[in-house]
Amino acid sequence: MTDSAAGPRCAAFVGPYLSGKTTLLESVLFATGAINRKGSVKEGNTVGDSSDEARARQMSVEVNTAHGEYLGDSWTFLDCPGSVELMQEAYNALMVADVAVVVVEPDVTKAPIAAPILKFLDDHAIPHMIFLNKMDNATNSVREVIEALQAVSERPLALRQVPIRDGEEIKGYVDLISERAYEYQPDKESKLVEIPDSVQDREQEARQEFLEALSDFDDSLLEQLLEDTVPPKEEIYTYLKDTLAQDQIVPVLLGSAEGGGGIHRLLKSLRHDVPGVGALAERFGLGGDGEAVAQVFKTYNLARAGKLSMVRVLRGEIADGATLNGTRVGGMFRMMGLNQDKVAKAGAGEVVALGRMDDVKTGDALTESGNRPDGMADWPAPLDPLFSMAIAAENRGDEVKMSTAMHKLVEEDAALKVEQNPDTNEHLLWGQGEIHLQIAADRLRSKFGVGVATHRPQVPYKETIRKKVAQHARHKKQSGGHGQFGDVQVEIKPVPRGEGFQFNNNIVGGAIPKQFIPSVENGIKEYLARGPLGFPVVDVAVDLNDGQHHAVDSSDQAFRMAGAMAMREGMPKCDPILLEPILNVTVSVPSDFTSNVQRIVSGRRGQILGFDAKEGWKGWDEVKAYIPQSEMHDLIIELRSATLGVGFFNWEFDRLQELSGREADQVVADRQAALSKD
Repeated sequence: MTDSAAGPRCAAFVGPYLSGKTTLLESVLFATGAINRKGSVKEGNTVGDSSDEARARQMSVEVNTAHGEYLGDSWTFLDCPGSVELMQEAYNALMVADVAVVVVEPDVTKAPIAAPILKFLDDHAIPHMIFLNKMDNATNSVREVIEALQAVSERPLALRQVPIRDGEEIKGYVDLISERAYEYQPDKESKLVEIPDSVQDREQEARQEFLEALSDFDDSLLEQLLEDTVPPKEEIYTYLKDTLAQDQIVPVLLGSAEGGGGIHRLLKSLRHDVPGVGALAERFGLGGDGEAVAQVFKTYNLARAGKLSMVRVLRGEIADGATLNGTRVGGMFRMMGLNQDKVAKAGAGEVVALGRMDDVKTGDALTESGNRPDGMADWPAPLDPLFSMAIAAENRGDEVKMSTAMHKLVEEDAALKVEQNPDTNEHLLWGQGEIHLQIAADRLRSKFGVGVATHRPQVPYKETIRKKVAQHARHKKQSGGHGQFGDVQVEIKPVPRGEGFQFNNNIVGGAIPKQFIPSVENGIKEYLARGPLGFPVVDVAVDLNDGQHHAVDSSDQAFRMAGAMAMREGMPKCDPILLEPILNVTVSVPSDFTSNVQRIVSGRRGQILGFDAKEGWKGWDEVKAYIPQSEMHDLIIELRSATLGVGFFNWEFDRLQELSGREADQVVADRQAALSKD
């Protein structure tokens, strides 16, 4: 295992919305001397949340970077968004952190909200500790909170401190390794005090539980405990450091970020217990030798600075002006919020921003050779999109500008996706929820000067037919000189669902010359773009059985028009029926909310297929269902509202299904009204 003090280290502060991560960052930076005055989220003067979008909402909307030194060690702190809709930012930052500090409130009802974060950390073997914040306003006992969090954590939680209470107020803690008691001092290092008699028994019980948790991963410690031998404190620190580095155990610390309580103890734990960048490199599958490697984990497009690529140097050293992945570094900066300090080089462990790396994207591994090192782990795939809005430039002249700006947005945030829907011809912006897309729209205006309008996307309905019809059509026009003449006899008939369009040429004897046959087919296809109900037609076959031509007046255009005319006149007679897309949806939720999901699905005309425990997710279920796409637009909003914000789903297209009755009549009426305005 790599020496824990090797080089600059990086800690990511992550946790649910409103848990106090940005306030914790301010307290940590103040304790390290990186800032001389603590800012506040309400006043909008924190190092984190420095963008306009963050301050307008008083919430983190992207990862923020800050630097500090503590007792001679260099640290980078990554403040991650807590909103479930912005988790992609947090996940990217966690991938390059030596440790994650999971900030949670001491409230058992909110424990399930931490489940997705803890799951991601364990899936990627990222060392992490829990900081129980807001202990000065605790609504539950520490024991109760630990039990609630353990229910959603695959790794065992190990309480590192027990609180010292004065009535209902928590005034300090006892460290379970050093067995020393400390009293909180506002924004200062805690004061060493005697262990109160009232805490002695609880401290001994908690210490034994802590050692037993460590002994599950060390036979030597287990032997000592079985022999009732008290291990030396230095050995306990080593056991803790080793198990934390291997993501085997999760230490739990207490404090209050706003009041500054427990901040120095947290920093000391980071200093003594957290491995260095060598362990991170090993996690990525990198050895200690070889060319320098820098991992891109965040992309910014700033109005003045242009494109900045945030990287963590995993191995070796990189310098300003170097060529990485075929692109020359155009500036190297250490970030403090959005403030930039120019640096000339960065060694292993450091976090810096690289300027003008236009061809580089988040997730890239940068090397001088341009080759990803052999055996290096792949960057995780981005989160699947869950919510979409149709988007258009307010000013039509800004459409090209909007397209460029949206490309930059997706560069910054891989959880965003842009697509042109071929069925509705709408530009769709996909993301993790309504707030996520609102932030994206705000950035288009504030950062790129593009005003946009958004609306609910159209559902890509189709239509088909239920009976066959024979139809004759003649296109004849005489306007002086050559006229136009095309005559066709076709049979229009349904085919099984999913077989699409079929055209069959049954002409014999030259009733229609061969060169005009493709024109008839083209005319038919043009009509199928909008059938009698107003939607694209699918699953229909057209047999061209007979016709007539004129030696002078027949032409490709005439037969194309005749083919379209036959469809226009024949299709309404074929008993057209609306088809709606049905999606195969898998909803994932904590098992306590499974019944809520079943009600939600049923209320959206869904067909529940069953539910089962979600593999790899402790205490979670999967509910499988078929749901009409028309009912999916705001499903994620209702689902999160019913599951403390943590429920999510995956979906894929399953089939087209006939829709009739009142719902179908309303869809057709709305479509006809919309077409009449075009």
